[in-house]
Amino acid sequence: MSTVQDLRRGAGDQPITMLTAYDAPTAAIVDQAGIDVILVGDSMGNAVLGYDTTLPVTVAEVESRTAAVSRATEDALVVADMPFLSVGVDMAQSVEHCGQMLKEADANAVKIESGPHTVELTERLTDLGIPVMAHLGLTPQHVNQLGGYARQGTTTEAAKRMLDLAEAHEDAGAFSVVLEHVPANVAEGISGALDIPTIGIGAGPHTDGQVLVLTDVFGLSENSPPFSKQFGDVRTEMESAVAAYREAVESGSFPAAEHSHVADDIEDVY
Repeated sequence: MSTVQDLRRGAGDQPITMLTAYDAPTAAIVDQAGIDVILVGDSMGNAVLGYDTTLPVTVAEVESRTAAVSRATEDALVVADMPFLSVGVDMAQSVEHCGQMLKEADANAVKIESGPHTVELTERLTDLGIPVMAHLGLTPQHVNQLGGYARQGTTTEAAKRMLDLAEAHEDAGAFSVVLEHVPANVAEGISGALDIPTIGIGAGPHTDGQVLVLTDVFGLSENSPPFSKQFGDVRTEMESAVAAYREAVESGSFPAAEHSHVADDIEDVY
C-alpha cells in the first residue's frame, strides 16, 4: 500500500500518476493498472451523479464512494476529496468531516480546495494525523465567485499569491499540492519552489505528477475540458453493448438455453 511518505520521498524521481474513481469496479481497474493515487473526487457531481457542478455533492456521498473505492484498492493511495462547505466553516466540524473519511471510509488522506482560510486547518489536521493534499489554481467549488472555469494564475500578482499559498500549505504540513488549470510556467515555478510534490491537471508537463478525471480518460464524458485527453472510447463500447442487449431480448435470442436452468424434479405446477 502506498503512503503519503512514499509520495513525498519519490517526488522528482518518477512522475506520480493519479486518477479519480467513484466505485469499486473502476477503482479495482485503476489500482491493478499501477496508478499511484486514486482521488475520490467531488467531480463525482458532474461525472456520475448528474449535477451541473460539484457544489451539491455531500459529505455522505463522498464517504460512501470513498469506502467503496477503498474496499477495492490494494496498492494505490486513496484520497477523499472534501466537498463544498464540508471544511472551512467551523474548525471542529471540518476536523470531524475529514476524520470521518479516514475512520469510516478507510481513506489514506483528504484533499481540500485551498486558500488563506485552509492554512490553519491544514496544520490542525496534520497535527491530528490526517494527511492533507492541498489544491490551488482553479478550484471548482468557487465557480460562482470565479464566474466560470477559466485558467488561474495568469498575472504576476496572481501567480505570486498562488506560490505564497503553496508554500504556506507546505509549511502547514500538506504532503502534496494539486495545481489545476494554471500556466505551465507558473506550475513549473511553484514545483521548483516546493519540497513536496505537485500534481498537475491542465498545468503543463513540469509538475511532479498528473491527475485526470476517469470519465474523461475513458471517453465517457460528452464535454471534456481542453486540458484533458481521452485515452479510450468506452462510451461507444457501452452504447454498442446496450444496443446489442436490447436487440437480443427483442428478437428472443436472449436468454438462450445456456442462460437458463430447468429443474427436472419439479412437477408441472400448471
